[in-house]
Amino acid sequence: MLRLLSALIACATAVFSLPVQAETMPIPIYPDTRRGDVVEAHFGEEIADPYRWLESDVREAPEVAAWVEAQNKVTQAYLEGLPKRAWFEKKIADLLDHERFGVPLKAGRHYFYTRNTGLQNQAQLFVRKGLRGKSRLLLDPNSWADDGATALDAWKPSDDGRLLLYSVQDGGSDWRILRVLDVRTGEKLADEVRWVKFSDLAWVGSEGFLYSRFPEPAEGTAFQGLNFDQAVYFHRLGTSQAEDELVYATPEHRDHNHTAEVTQDGRFALITSSVGTDARYELHVIDLKRRKQDGWAAKPLVEGFENDWRLVDGMGSNLWFVTNWQAPRNRLVSIDLGARKLDWKEVIGEQRDILERAAVIGRHLVVTYLHDASTRALIYTLGGSQVRELSLNGIGSAAGFKGRPGDPETFYSYTSFNRPTAIFRLDLDTGKSTPFATPKLDFDPDDYDVDQQFYTSKDGTRVPMFVVRSKATAQAGKAVATLLYGYGGFDVSLTPGFSSIRMAWLEAGGAFALANLRGGGEYGKEWHDAGRLANKQNVFDDFIAAGETLIADGIAPAGGLAIQGGSNGGLLVGAVVNQRPDLFAAASPAVGVMDMLRFDRFTAGRYWVDDYGYPDREADYKVLRAYSPLHNIRSGRDYPAVLVTTADTDDRVVPGHSFKYTAALQAAGVGDKPHLIRIETRAGHGSGKPTDKAIEEGADVLAFLAHWTGLGTETR
Repeated sequence: MLRLLSALIACATAVFSLPVQAETMPIPIYPDTRRGDVVEAHFGEEIADPYRWLESDVREAPEVAAWVEAQNKVTQAYLEGLPKRAWFEKKIADLLDHERFGVPLKAGRHYFYTRNTGLQNQAQLFVRKGLRGKSRLLLDPNSWADDGATALDAWKPSDDGRLLLYSVQDGGSDWRILRVLDVRTGEKLADEVRWVKFSDLAWVGSEGFLYSRFPEPAEGTAFQGLNFDQAVYFHRLGTSQAEDELVYATPEHRDHNHTAEVTQDGRFALITSSVGTDARYELHVIDLKRRKQDGWAAKPLVEGFENDWRLVDGMGSNLWFVTNWQAPRNRLVSIDLGARKLDWKEVIGEQRDILERAAVIGRHLVVTYLHDASTRALIYTLGGSQVRELSLNGIGSAAGFKGRPGDPETFYSYTSFNRPTAIFRLDLDTGKSTPFATPKLDFDPDDYDVDQQFYTSKDGTRVPMFVVRSKATAQAGKAVATLLYGYGGFDVSLTPGFSSIRMAWLEAGGAFALANLRGGGEYGKEWHDAGRLANKQNVFDDFIAAGETLIADGIAPAGGLAIQGGSNGGLLVGAVVNQRPDLFAAASPAVGVMDMLRFDRFTAGRYWVDDYGYPDREADYKVLRAYSPLHNIRSGRDYPAVLVTTADTDDRVVPGHSFKYTAALQAAGVGDKPHLIRIETRAGHGSGKPTDKAIEEGADVLAFLAHWTGLGTETR
């Protein structure tokens, strides 16, 4: 009760304790935004949508393009005047300017890995013949576009390492182009596949590959039209895309999604089908040994869209899966497809921690668990007996662990909030880990304290939160400007990881906090269910309680709390700003879902009904209407300073969400702090963004948040 009272007092005074320097910046004059007369009836309620015209594609609508240009002009003029903007830009660049490696993947005698020298816009792909062989550049995406906005997305070598299948992403779009490279010569083959989206890459021997694609969209709809009729195809090398063989489709269920993967030994292809974003799958198996007789005959293995099934690997007729079937926190099971009677066998049972991933490497299973949002890695026999636990360096995240049955070699990455990604080689036979690539730093990770604490949300739920700050600040008990980040949705787990942008905030003297909200996957299915559909308000309550706790515990000062989130996290930020504008000094919602009544009308939005519900169903509508950021802006209340960020090529969460929200915010009487939007060009939802654009955006956002929280009056 005392903590709650302290938090309420702190929150009540927050708006009166803004830093003095904030008052010296003139509030910008916003561009005029035309109001339309669209009004629609929703279950007896008349809903005005005056900015509907801003949903139009900026490439196709001159009026929207003019609005974007006008908004960016005002925003950039304001951001360039912020006193610490140049400092943040240099600091972020300095923190990024070190070698960064991806986890190596072995194929045949070749090792493939990505490397960025530091400030390259895109990481390059290298290959070595033998672990200690000479590195050779295979692909350099930096040469693909003058602005650096064309990226190497996914890539996969053939089993023998002779060929490389890779996907190209342009301008941040979700659409991909598939191409093939001869590894020995470095020459690009003539094969090219387009209109690929949300696809795995799966070699079938060296003759071709399986992939997922949608039909070519009608002219003018590629970046906003809904995605239906995904199907799996086989592309035979040396042929045109028009000759690709249809492998699996469900024309009677246009909303079903399908991806394909092949076991390491090449015996089986697995088709995984889904109906939305939920981990509820159907499985079909194709016996590739019988392809000459049976063609692409896909036999059902799991039906019903009820549970999560993730293929681990296959050996002969045996397949292993991670599943939440009869185990909400997941378990490892196997099945023998050659048996007379198909029967699932439990290999590793459900535990308190969440079983995230597993791999068959050498003669062992490598299994990673999530323990209070931090990684544990354990080694088991193929029969499911624990051999050892891999020693990791404290609170952090480990990933990778890819390999082959019979070969004991694997690689993994490790990172934490204060430690950039390092790559290690692990020998499963000996249990020994050795460094493969470790970054050289211009700061000391040991200067920073990574702490995990638990706080109580509105309904009494115990929620974990990471807090990162300098050890000197922590030991002194000094409250400093704090940046709070959250997501809370789609079964996504937020784990410790390094960010040069966040480290710049810490180097400026601030604190960073990450709350593991309900709706995520940190504690399995129950945790996810507790933060979606009719329970979505729990996510906002968890985030608000995190902010109250940071202030009440003296980590953040009143008037010194900033919040940030992207995508579903952008929705989170927009919602809590409406609900508790007094709690936050500044907010930055990035590429957010802001119109909860129309999110299902564009591109991938139809998938999100698993977490949000259906706007055209009355019960769901009432829930969505109650928290939709666009529809709950309240005039007459003092809002924090808000910097919205989005991109013109975002075809995941179309930028119209952010456009409409910003226009409504600027038109409302919500105080005299700035409410601006920053719209990136030739960028999308986040992946593939060039380094120079990431630095500029990071500096703009941090300078804005720092200005309105009082951070940076004395940068180190």
